[in-house]
Amino acid sequence: MHLSFYVSELAATVNFYNTFFGQPASKVKSGYVKYELDSPGLIISFIENSERVQSNFGHIGIQVGSKEEMEKMLEIAKKQNIVSLEEIGVSCCYAVQDKFWVDDPDGIQWEIYYFHEDVEFNDPKFEREDASACCMPQEKTEDVVKAEEENTCEPGSGCC
Repeated sequence: MHLSFYVSELAATVNFYNTFFGQPASKVKSGYVKYELDSPGLIISFIENSERVQSNFGHIGIQVGSKEEMEKMLEIAKKQNIVSLEEIGVSCCYAVQDKFWVDDPDGIQWEIYYFHEDVEFNDPKFEREDASACCMPQEKTEDVVKAEEENTCEPGSGCC
């Protein structure tokens, strides 16, 4: 698989992806960098062109083969201080998963996850149909923050 992204600042992108991928780029040219990964099999290139950087396209996910592999990648990412969110045992997209998220310098969201099993339910926090719906790290909306501040849930009501 090959992906290519426009980025606003190539140096920041290289610093991030050297850390995230745990290896240096295979090709570096003026305004261009490419990484070739063996596991997962991926060729990804970045082209410096801030006018063409796109946002809100979704996210990129990497499914790993074992919980131990996900935990190892999570530990490395934590040591590099690049983890934006960690979710263990979450029921997202009708599947139980352990996952973590990182955001590159231009806001591209990467999800690293281990798939446990399909399920017939989705975590209610992912049922919303707006921009923060499954499967992306959620940002607290003003309504959610207000509800949390007001503590409107009654114990045992099932809403908390």
